[in-house]
Amino acid sequence: MSSYRQILYHIIFRTKGSEKTLSLEHTRELYAYIMGVIRNKNCFLYRINGMEEHVHILSDLHPSIALADYVRDIKTSSSLWLKQNLNFQNFVGWADGYAALTYACKDKEMIINYIINQQEHHKKVSFVEEYRKLLKEHGIKIDERYFP
Repeated sequence: MSSYRQILYHIIFRTKGSEKTLSLEHTRELYAYIMGVIRNKNCFLYRINGMEEHVHILSDLHPSIALADYVRDIKTSSSLWLKQNLNFQNFVGWADGYAALTYACKDKEMIINYIINQQEHHKKVSFVEEYRKLLKEHGIKIDERYFP
């Protein structure tokens, strides 16, 4: 008998100090790199996008991989890549922690559109406001030590 699963995560992480060190002009390179990391983990990337200080990923998580290991591997390998890339000279690292929010498959298109429209969305809402809202919507208690 086959096993079936659908583990859909909306993962958000930010730069150290929420500094705007991800050049939007070159983020396609970063996203392609992260896509390769995700593919090597036998996971599927539905969408990736972000702003100068954070990244959103909507991805399927293979059941053989622990979420914490998955995010750690994405952040560690992309951090090393960013530090060696001349297009991201101001990048010093990712902040500790991340948000990983689960969604039903029926919500997939809504989250994909939300991630696609990051640049437009952030003309009205700051990253901190967005992050707080998403955490509250998911019933997650906010640790104020990690918010400026």
